Amino acid sequence: MSESSAQSEWAPDGSHSRVTATGTSQLSDATEAAREAVQGAAAQLRASGAEPVLFVAYAASTYESTLLAEGFGSAAQGVPLIGCSTAGEIATAGPNDGGVVVFALGGEGFEVAVSIAKMNDTGLRAAGAEVARCVESLERRSSTVLLLLSDGLSGDQQEIVRGAYEQVGAEIPLVGGCAGDGLRMERTSQFFGSESFTGAVVAAAITSDGPIGIGVSHGWRAAGEPMTVTKSSGVVVETLDDEPALDVYLDALQAPAAVRIDAAAFTDFAATRPIGLIRRHRNEIRFVATADFETRTFTCFAEVPQGGSVSLMEGDADSVLGATQAACTAALSEFNGGATQGMMVFDCIARKGVLGEGIKAEINQICVEAEGAPVAGFYSYGEFARTSGSSGFHNQTLVVLALG
Repeated sequence: MSESSAQSEWAPDGSHSRVTATGTSQLSDATEAAREAVQGAAAQLRASGAEPVLFVAYAASTYESTLLAEGFGSAAQGVPLIGCSTAGEIATAGPNDGGVVVFALGGEGFEVAVSIAKMNDTGLRAAGAEVARCVESLERRSSTVLLLLSDGLSGDQQEIVRGAYEQVGAEIPLVGGCAGDGLRMERTSQFFGSESFTGAVVAAAITSDGPIGIGVSHGWRAAGEPMTVTKSSGVVVETLDDEPALDVYLDALQAPAAVRIDAAAFTDFAATRPIGLIRRHRNEIRFVATADFETRTFTCFAEVPQGGSVSLMEGDADSVLGATQAACTAALSEFNGGATQGMMVFDCIARKGVLGEGIKAEINQICVEAEGAPVAGFYSYGEFARTSGSSGFHNQTLVVLALG
């Protein structure tokens, strides 16, 4: 029996020019689950008198990706669709594992353009620039944002941001997240229409007659003494304070024996124990993703510069939920007291690990801030949010995109 649902449209100004909706499915058949979620979101848009202009799909990695893509493509009926696999799905009804969630935009007040690039073909920076060119096909309105969904296992994701920034400049913000595979750290999927990919980045440029707000916050704090990155190669940290980086990291955290020899145990352990790059005004969080037990190194999802200082980071339920509130408040500040049409959220899997059952409270908190507007998103392996400067890749962070 189907367990799908779709949220009603939300148009606080009484118009149908900008409408969002969500559709979900828990069906076990990948193709049918994809179809049901897309069709549910589309039906809600059309019930409000708006035609869909974009579908953004998030699906559990336990589904066969090619079958999901088949369902997405057939249900979208030519409407642009992008998406990715997840480490958990988020919808207005709450957090979930093992299903499909679709966020849909509709109405004449939105215009979109979509693009895809394979990072294995061009390199990460070139792929970021390539997908960002879709902005050029838009007749830009009051607000514009570039949404990016990427394969975080393909290398330094800050390079995606650099490439996109070089293409669109400082005026257009970047937002999004990296696909997940349930913490297996093996293979993620990206969806573009009726096709599935790995090692790709997909993008949607969205321009709106209304405001667009972005909020970013993480809730982690430094713990212990700072350490110097005495040797690193991009995303691979080789030595800390001239000692093997993996040993320093594990010893400082008093890691149990299994974590020191088993890759899966290490990933589970490290998921809630990030490091932070110490900057003048902030700490940039880095997800410690995998360990090499032979070379005694560990790998992050973004560059850890040699010569920089890092610290172990810690957080708890209160600090994580405080960051949730901060991100929502920042995103909604663009609305000057007005209501949002809908929210997309990109929440790091590590925050989910810290909260445990508290993830329900977190999603409820986001939905309260949305005031009835549809909410959809996923638990990710890294988050994009560039609102100022040229950097904009985050780890262990919540990013909220509010559409007006």
